[in-house]
Amino acid sequence: MGCDGGTIPKRHELVKGPKKVEKVDKNAELAAKWKYCALSQEKLKRPIVACDLGRLYNKDAIIEYLLDKTAQRPNSEAVTHIRGTKDIKELNLTDNPEWEGERRNTKGDRYEDIHCGMFICPVVGLEMNGKHRFCYLQTCGCVFSERALKEVKTEICHKCGDPFKSDDVVILNGTKEEGDKLRERMEEKRAKAKTKKSKKSKAVETLSTPPETKDEASSTKAGSSLENGNASSDPDVAGPSSSKSSGASKRSIQEMQDKSEAFKSIFTSHSSAKRTKDQMSNWVTHTPYHF
Repeated sequence: MGCDGGTIPKRHELVKGPKKVEKVDKNAELAAKWKYCALSQEKLKRPIVACDLGRLYNKDAIIEYLLDKTAQRPNSEAVTHIRGTKDIKELNLTDNPEWEGERRNTKGDRYEDIHCGMFICPVVGLEMNGKHRFCYLQTCGCVFSERALKEVKTEICHKCGDPFKSDDVVILNGTKEEGDKLRERMEEKRAKAKTKKSKKSKAVETLSTPPETKDEASSTKAGSSLENGNASSDPDVAGPSSSKSSGASKRSIQEMQDKSEAFKSIFTSHSSAKRTKDQMSNWVTHTPYHF
């Protein structure tokens, strides 16, 4: 086809070169991060929560995910690090007075400013639309711009007055490098929490086991001393009081050569106390050795 009527084809129409790399619109990328939930891809609406990595979510979407993790979701990889409600923090945001919501352009006859954010920094007044860096405090959940924290250096929250440390500041929707640092910090905190739990469990176990009382300790010592005494005692030491001891000490009395037969006949181990089968009766008498 072509070349009829004096048409001359151009080079790009005949030779196909490499495809151009499609570039993502920065405005659309910023709007997706700052105006839509990272899990459900729905528009952000109160209550809004953030994780330790600085991603924004709708609280309803996170609760649904935690209740049923087996359900198939398109962006489930973004919330694999969230194991419970302790891993998220509800944000204390400041509304933007210039934000009109969904009613601002119902007729379509006005210019729609996609850079207008729903929330602003309460200190500097910058809009939270992705053009400026924002962060939140893990202690109270208040959100500020990074410029406000740099200009007004303090260890107390500008909005609610709660104290915080530098480790409590989490950057929202930061770069990949910042996300890696936040992930390392999150893993360190979880490791410390595990060690604290193990120490507490050991302390509870030690408190739950009652210490031995003095009576129990004395009884155990007496029992051990009796066992050792019976094992190491000589047969010559046995006497009349040995009738209350074990059977081994009773039988050893008959083997004593220095004792008389009259003394040995006192004990039941003597031959005179033993009876044959004919002499044994089928009933129980008052004295079991009576015949």
